[in-house]
Amino acid sequence: MAISSSSRRDGLFRTKSVEQSIRDTDEPDSKLRKDLTAWDLTIFGVAVVVGAGIFTLTARTAGNVAGPSVSLAFVFAAIACGLTALCYAEFASTVPVAGSAYTYSYATFGELAAWIIGWDLILEFALAAAVVAKGWSQYLGQVMGTGPAVVELGPVTFDWGAVSLITVLGILLAVGTKLSSRVSAIAVAIKLGVIAVVLVVGVTYFDKSNLSPYIPPSEPGAGGEGIRQSLFSFLTGAGNSNFGWYGLLAAASLVFFAFIGFDVVATTAEETKNPQRNVPRGILGSLLIVTVLYVAVSLVLTGMVPYTELSGDDATLATAFALHGADWAKNIISIGALAGLTTVVMVMYLGQTRVLFAMARDGLLPKQLAHTGSKGTPVRLTVIVGVACALLAGFVDFGTLEEMVNIGTLFAFVLVSLGVLVLRRTRPDLPRGFRVPLVPLIPILGVLSCLWLMLNLSVETWLRFIVWMLLGFVVYFAYSRRNSLLGKSLAE
Repeated sequence: MAISSSSRRDGLFRTKSVEQSIRDTDEPDSKLRKDLTAWDLTIFGVAVVVGAGIFTLTARTAGNVAGPSVSLAFVFAAIACGLTALCYAEFASTVPVAGSAYTYSYATFGELAAWIIGWDLILEFALAAAVVAKGWSQYLGQVMGTGPAVVELGPVTFDWGAVSLITVLGILLAVGTKLSSRVSAIAVAIKLGVIAVVLVVGVTYFDKSNLSPYIPPSEPGAGGEGIRQSLFSFLTGAGNSNFGWYGLLAAASLVFFAFIGFDVVATTAEETKNPQRNVPRGILGSLLIVTVLYVAVSLVLTGMVPYTELSGDDATLATAFALHGADWAKNIISIGALAGLTTVVMVMYLGQTRVLFAMARDGLLPKQLAHTGSKGTPVRLTVIVGVACALLAGFVDFGTLEEMVNIGTLFAFVLVSLGVLVLRRTRPDLPRGFRVPLVPLIPILGVLSCLWLMLNLSVETWLRFIVWMLLGFVVYFAYSRRNSLLGKSLAE
């Protein structure tokens, strides 16, 4: 893209052309190997989205917030997610470069916005990998029958289960993404097999009367106070309520986060054969598969037992089976969750390294980190990310920090949706392997749906997010702006 003025050349909004981004993928020292197919990407998408949430989130949301209408909440959430997925698919087919939303923002909004979204994705992927690794460790203890996979080191609790998982996955990712895809395929087959067993056996306990009333009458809900309440509640003074139509909409906000992770597929565009065709297929195909799975499980679950039997914080899919005397299901579900969480951590770990790789290749982080070597993978970054995630998972008790993953993801979704509109206007000439239909309607609806979901996050989460973003500004102006390769080339 032409730069027309000195303010544009030296300012915070200098953009990196799509053509330059694509040319950078051919640098010998930082070239990623193209190994992945549409099938591999679909496996990655299903691998990262279908985790323990399908075994826990559905039950808790049905029992505490939405009742049987949780299945409709999944449909609403899938629609909101699908709007953004279409925008990701167009970008990935137009700019088949590592970095996902970071790379797209660099081509549309400029360097500062790209840095902000890259910094935001660092938060999303690193926290998600560490949080989910800790969840994996808990399920490992259940399967082994030994309790939590932790040891006490004086005043500190060390989660050796989570650290072991991250170490093994780091080795797999360093060897190559194709091997990682094969391991993911095996784990996905295990968890889909478990889900199939749950559905087949669950149907035998199905009673359609449990689905009535489908949308239970509204009840007052116990919401958080002060900064723990949602931003929407804080701004409007609206009370919290469960069930009814308000509960259904609130449930859609909750279960939306069960879909988080499909955007990681876009980070592998540079390692994909024929990305213009295969990346959109991988993104949209995986989203369709997981939506069908979530809706099917939630329908069977709420048909097995009255939703009132699933209230409380400890309800899971196994609870419904236990109420029918099928306690054996708990072990089966734990194995499925273990396989599911393995692939979630792997793909989040992969996404983190690819975003950092793209930022380092642009000089916004040390350029040496973008070295790939003979294996065609960023081994240095893989090791650094692994150590950071292992320290987080091994020693940090996250608590409400988990919501930071949600706000980071939604912020990225908003920029990607807006970016489609910007690139359509500024570069209508670019070849697009996939085009979002009904522009500008669908991107605008994508932005609005994500903003609504962000409003339903707590004030506490928003404050932490603002602090993280301010820290990012400090790093950008202290280091990244001066070392930007784009900035140096334009100054010559």
